[in-house]
Amino acid sequence: MNDRISKFIEKQTCANVCCVDEKSNPYCFSCFYAFHSGKGLLYFKSSSSAHHSSIIANNRLIAGTILPDKLNTVLVKGIQFEGVVLPEEHPYGSDASGQYHKKFPMALMIPGEIWIIQINSIKMTDSAIGFGKKITWNREEIVTQD
Repeated sequence: MNDRISKFIEKQTCANVCCVDEKSNPYCFSCFYAFHSGKGLLYFKSSSSAHHSSIIANNRLIAGTILPDKLNTVLVKGIQFEGVVLPEEHPYGSDASGQYHKKFPMALMIPGEIWIIQINSIKMTDSAIGFGKKITWNREEIVTQD
């Protein structure tokens, strides 16, 4: 993954994620996340009873955005991503809880499951390297939805 993209994602804490239900209705939610840069994964915690959890159970394809925790309207930065929520039993899930709770230890007190988003593509806007400058990244090996 591009180093500039990876460093940006590591510094932030919140993603906005969109999923689509069986009637093709979009639904968005926000979540705190931990990032595994080597594998291009986002880990988030949520309850299995949350509305988005039931949507994702039927359609694991997602899209989302990450903006800086502290916005600077002059220096525009942010990413748009597409990916898939991996099944709970996927091998990438072996350390998902540890990674997430290392970044958010207080979340141990909150019930829920750790979910894994495999990011498959990213478009980053980074005006620090030129107004409206875009950097893209695509995963070569994609886990497809079942």
